[in-house]
Amino acid sequence: MTDDGRIVQSNGTHYDDLLVLLSVDPSIHAEGACGYDVYRHGYGDMTTALSTALFDGGLACGACYEVQCYNAPQSCLPGTVTVTATNLCPSSGWCSPPNRHLDLNMPAFLRIAKYEAGVVPVRFRRVPCRKSGGIRFEIGGHRFFITVLVHNAGGAGDVRAVAVKGTSTGWIAMTRDWGQIWVAHEATLVGQALSFRVTASDGRTVVSGGVAPASWQFGQTYEGKQF
Repeated sequence: MTDDGRIVQSNGTHYDDLLVLLSVDPSIHAEGACGYDVYRHGYGDMTTALSTALFDGGLACGACYEVQCYNAPQSCLPGTVTVTATNLCPSSGWCSPPNRHLDLNMPAFLRIAKYEAGVVPVRFRRVPCRKSGGIRFEIGGHRFFITVLVHNAGGAGDVRAVAVKGTSTGWIAMTRDWGQIWVAHEATLVGQALSFRVTASDGRTVVSGGVAPASWQFGQTYEGKQF
């Protein structure tokens, strides 16, 4: 991929959010293949969908890319835009394998190119994600298992491993379900304070001890440490 910051030359497109164009609340149309609600979880408009070759089965969710339009003076605007990967581009057209393609959210596309261009040549590279506050853990599931949506991860951005620890357990490796949703089939975790250990694609690990109190509730979000 582009984990080492190498520049990749490709093409960039945009997807129209018709709800925004019609002045409808965009938050009702904000979820994608990574599990993020991009507005509620703080990603906003500066997001992109990745082609299958970049998406890597969802492992790339949360990665950040610096994108520049180039070599098309009639279409390009000066400068760059930094976007977070929050969705999967359907595997057809420009996003067909093996293309390494970015399908930018409209406001992000308009930072680097004119609307009427539609598709423009771009160069992009992986860059560190700069996030405000700590990594956030949104707990879901049932009393027999828990799921955790990990979001707002800085640094590399794309989380590759998560473990959970209760006050009465050791570290339990969680399994990635899809996107950045992780699951642990441990009924004993209910009623215990929870700690989380998160490892990103660059190998860095951060431990958030006791981030969720013993009184934690399903549907609640808890904030831990940041990379």
